Amino acid sequence: MASRPQHGRDLTQGGIGRTLILFALPTLVSSILQSLNGSINSIWIGRFLGENALASTFNANFIMFLLMAFVFGFGMASTVLIGQAFGARDLDQARKVVGTAIGSFLPVAALIGIVGWFAAPALLRLLAMPADAMPLALAYLRVIFTAMPAILILVMLMMALRGAGDAMTPLYFMILAVILDAGLNPVFILGLGPAPKLGIAGSALATVIANYVGLIALIATIYWRDLPLRLRGRELAYLKPDKALLGVIIRKGFPMGLQMIVVSSSALATIGLVNREGVDTTAAFGVAMQLWTYLQMPAMALAAAASAMAAQNIGAGRWDRVGSIAKTGIIQCMLITGVFVALLAFADRPALALFLGGQSPALPIAEHIQILATWSFLLFGVTMILFGVVRANGAVLGPLIILAIGLYPVRLGFALGAYHWLGADALWLSFPVSSFVNMSLAIAFYMHGGWKKQRMMPPPSVDECIEEAEASMEQTARLNPSG
Repeated sequence: MASRPQHGRDLTQGGIGRTLILFALPTLVSSILQSLNGSINSIWIGRFLGENALASTFNANFIMFLLMAFVFGFGMASTVLIGQAFGARDLDQARKVVGTAIGSFLPVAALIGIVGWFAAPALLRLLAMPADAMPLALAYLRVIFTAMPAILILVMLMMALRGAGDAMTPLYFMILAVILDAGLNPVFILGLGPAPKLGIAGSALATVIANYVGLIALIATIYWRDLPLRLRGRELAYLKPDKALLGVIIRKGFPMGLQMIVVSSSALATIGLVNREGVDTTAAFGVAMQLWTYLQMPAMALAAAASAMAAQNIGAGRWDRVGSIAKTGIIQCMLITGVFVALLAFADRPALALFLGGQSPALPIAEHIQILATWSFLLFGVTMILFGVVRANGAVLGPLIILAIGLYPVRLGFALGAYHWLGADALWLSFPVSSFVNMSLAIAFYMHGGWKKQRMMPPPSVDECIEEAEASMEQTARLNPSG
């Protein structure tokens, strides 16, 4: 059993409130930077290349999101395993998890890039891409697929570092990637300086360069700083996947990735209902969703931090702190999200006008949507914190089922069932209704779901048990030489 590594952060000690918020802040900043990067790139493409190019990137990015959803699930499973290993002071086990995760998904990521290049036309046709935008979307998507190996491994490494209690290193390299991506977009779109003029493919090339540079720089930093998760010497053999660990990562990661698919598919179904209300309502809802993206970030960041923190404490057997992590996370999330909701309530018109203009007929519709639905993110935050804590012990099916219930029969059922007497308001009220149901089910699952009895780590093999017994006997002999 290894001692605490020098560069890892121990999340099993110290004040829970301060530790949790300080650990969550870098993740929150990373999320904001990612969203801003997407917004900035959309501005470059929209202004320089027009609406068809912008629509092309939206469709291509949706395909990327679906792929990233599953990587998020497997990465989260690895994060929890690493967190539990760190809590148990078992650095070797943490490195085995990293080796298995990278060794398994590097060839998968490369295969996705290759297959994606050839399958891009079929994927776009599946999304019913308009014919006039197809050439632009194809040029963009094919170049983006070449970035997939770097994107997927970079995300997985960043999540692994967070599991080890290091939230700052991923933030530094997120900043690097965002600066490169946003800065190189106009260079390759317009062909500034010696760079070739590539149009929409130039935007994709900027993303490729940013992610490969970020990945190489992160790996170099991991070894230069001798961070705990680096693999050296005999440890490089850990890149050959351990079947037991890989089985856990897949079994636990698949449902977590599926959660993202459930959320995105529910959002698509909701957009389909909103589109029936006309262009102004669709525009208003689109802008509301832009603001909601930022509004949900505190909950997502605190949930990720609570999950990593709970995993370390579970690994250390500190169950007395796990309940406090959940309570503290909920309180912090309610306070931060509450401030954001209040600010948006007082400044909703100027915030919405940034997207719609002060005279847009969609502006009052967007204000109405905000009044009815925005406060539901307080309930959403409670749900996410509880999900983060329970998945730290491998409970992933419960949250998946709860989300599916809340987003399909509840949200869509309410929107359709109440439409005949509430009109479009049924769509907006479906958000707080489903959020309340999700929160209630999440609380019930946390309190009575038996998630504490689950086991995330695979049981040790016979050889490992023998080795541990021999090691224990050796220690006993040293302590009792007369025996």
